[in-house]
Amino acid sequence: QAYSGTPPEEKEKIVWVRFENADLNDTSRNMEFHEIHSTGNEPPLLLMIGYSDGMQVWSIPISGEAQELFSIRHGPVRAARILPAPQISAQKCDNFSEKRPLLGVCKSIGSSGTSPPYCCVDLYSLRTGEMVKSIQFKTPIYDLHCNKRILVVVLQEKIAAFDSCTFTKKFFVTSCYPCPGPNMNPIALGSRWLAYAENKLIRCHQSRGGACGDNIQSYTATVISAAKTIKTGLTMVGKVVTQLTGTLPSGATEEEILAHSNLRRSPLVPGIVTIIDTETVAEGQVLVSEDSDSDGIVAHFPAHEKPICCMAFNPSGMLLVTTDTLGHDFHVFQILTHPWSSSQSAVHHLYTLHRGETEAKVQDISFSHDCRWVVVSTLRGTSHVFPINPYGGQPCVRTHMSPRVVNRMSRFQKSAGLEEIEQELTSKQGGRCSPVPGLSSSPSGSPLHGKLNSQDTYNNFTNNNPGNPRLLPLPSLTVVLPLAQIKQPMTLGTITKRTGPYLFGAGCFSIKAPCKSKPAPQISPSKSVGGEFCVAAVFGSSRSWFANNSGLKREKDQSKQFVVESLYIISCYGSLVEHVLEPRPLSTAPKISDDTPLEMLTCPRASWTLVRTPQWNELQPPFNANHPLLLAADAVQYYQYLLAGLVPPGSPGPITRHESYDSLASDHSGQEDEEWLSQVEIVTHTGPHRRLWMGPQFQFKTIHPSGQTTVISSSSSVLQSHGPSDTPQPLLDFDTDDLDLNSLRIQPVRSEPVSMPGSPRPVSDRRGVSTVIDATS
Repeated sequence: QAYSGTPPEEKEKIVWVRFENADLNDTSRNMEFHEIHSTGNEPPLLLMIGYSDGMQVWSIPISGEAQELFSIRHGPVRAARILPAPQISAQKCDNFSEKRPLLGVCKSIGSSGTSPPYCCVDLYSLRTGEMVKSIQFKTPIYDLHCNKRILVVVLQEKIAAFDSCTFTKKFFVTSCYPCPGPNMNPIALGSRWLAYAENKLIRCHQSRGGACGDNIQSYTATVISAAKTIKTGLTMVGKVVTQLTGTLPSGATEEEILAHSNLRRSPLVPGIVTIIDTETVAEGQVLVSEDSDSDGIVAHFPAHEKPICCMAFNPSGMLLVTTDTLGHDFHVFQILTHPWSSSQSAVHHLYTLHRGETEAKVQDISFSHDCRWVVVSTLRGTSHVFPINPYGGQPCVRTHMSPRVVNRMSRFQKSAGLEEIEQELTSKQGGRCSPVPGLSSSPSGSPLHGKLNSQDTYNNFTNNNPGNPRLLPLPSLTVVLPLAQIKQPMTLGTITKRTGPYLFGAGCFSIKAPCKSKPAPQISPSKSVGGEFCVAAVFGSSRSWFANNSGLKREKDQSKQFVVESLYIISCYGSLVEHVLEPRPLSTAPKISDDTPLEMLTCPRASWTLVRTPQWNELQPPFNANHPLLLAADAVQYYQYLLAGLVPPGSPGPITRHESYDSLASDHSGQEDEEWLSQVEIVTHTGPHRRLWMGPQFQFKTIHPSGQTTVISSSSSVLQSHGPSDTPQPLLDFDTDDLDLNSLRIQPVRSEPVSMPGSPRPVSDRRGVSTVIDATS
């Protein structure tokens, strides 16, 4: 209609937008996507839009033709999730298997009708259309999160978790610290871990590491901290100007009043993060205190000096990105756990992502699938694209210009021993500063052969592990600036050839501007005040070739590997835009090498207008069996049954031999076997100093016959010792087991000593004593 020139229609007001992960686009559990590289069968984007009246679910498959999956008008919805099929086993079955997929909704008028608004979670079956469960609360709900194990309900300063098979209460947390921003109680839920903002730091549970202070030894950090002194003035001026121009509404919203009461009630405390393991945590209340044991607590550390505003895990769940209420800097942490307690875990602060010096609240964080890019969207409607590495270090041409993830060190770096020289230089200039006393600078030499303090040497020897990443030295902190900042236009109609490059940076356009629509409405679209825009972003395979190319060109286009996936951003005006990201070496660099910094070209390629009008019909369950959400739920549940060694109910035609199930069940009798491969997590330690094939490493030395020569034969318990004069020495009778191994030089010259069995201290280095061990007998 927009293209045909009919007058613009009235659009419904959007309150929130979100990209959803459900069975429909679960590449690990949906069999349809297992052959993804051979068939090119990419998962669709799943998009949820919350309106002032009801909500809507869209799917955008790889073909680029958007498909509406669900649409309803039943009053305002604060949060909604499509629940994934739960993980099942022989001991734990799914009580709602016939009803799935389920939609969890928190709306203003609950199922009971009498409770206060937004105080209950209703679970609807998309298969039958009925409500299968309602969970009531006394206080308003702010958000819902779910994975294949639990459903998490976020309340003010509380979190309640429910089992996904039965929806009975599993555990709850009451020690959350509130945030005045768009997320009143920020949490992050990975596939197994749950991170939340704790209200105080408990020293006995504190993990090693955490956020570095302002004393980072780097030029960039110095500039940043210098600029921070100006920020308060800037912020105040900004607020005065907005009040004068009248963009702030005179009547403060309920949330603002709430935020002010929170600020009055308690002084702002540093943002502390606690990560718990949802599997091992005890039932009932989870309490982090001096008296509590650390069962289920994975890590507990300071992340910011201001309250936490937003958090997100990367797809593997090993990296956590946190933002504070100011929104100047975002922190990327690597979580290295210890099975014993959270105080033994290490939290490496890998990156500080520096957005800018003005204040902004973060509403959305999204990772690319390979964890090399992270996009952070603020309430101003800007999405900031940052390059990172899952293992830390400066992003450069070598790490970000190839379609695949590269190793931390290139083969050349490994074989040339450059890391040692680099370590020498950095240790002289003073290493990173850490809040843990005694860790102020990195040890000299390579990380393996540095001088460790006695405690760490002891830890290394007792753990029999010379390259433990949880121990010193901590990796250095890198400050990263955004390579691209993509602002949302006020409406899709403003994306024209003229304003395009200004809005989006240089680039080509295949977006045709629709007819001139009305100016953007002044009502604020999200949980917000003033000129704030709800946006959400996600990385995905490009769908724009469908609009531009014929079927013949499509094959060629798919074979061409993009270095970065496309970035999809949906705005509060219901327009979904695909941006193509093209990283390239810095154009001002004199010559391009592996370490050349990056710059990025962004360009919008395609758009979908997904906002509905009041005339649209609702699309409500019960749905047909061939509805995409139902097909996906069936496929994932069927796969879950096979993994658990159970017979799927009403097995479909292709599998007729039930003996295969019996053999499967006999093989996988125990729960511990189930899905073992997907649960293996490997964080590799540093290998030996230099492998044989990595370059010359032989050393030729002369053994001087002078001094004592000791001959030990394993067949006798007699030690014969001959001095230089060859006069026979008296024989000493003693047992070979009591030999002092400290006197034997049995270590290679390049390595540090390792602990030997039965030796209280490392092998000492005695010069001039050569030893021959005769083990021929």
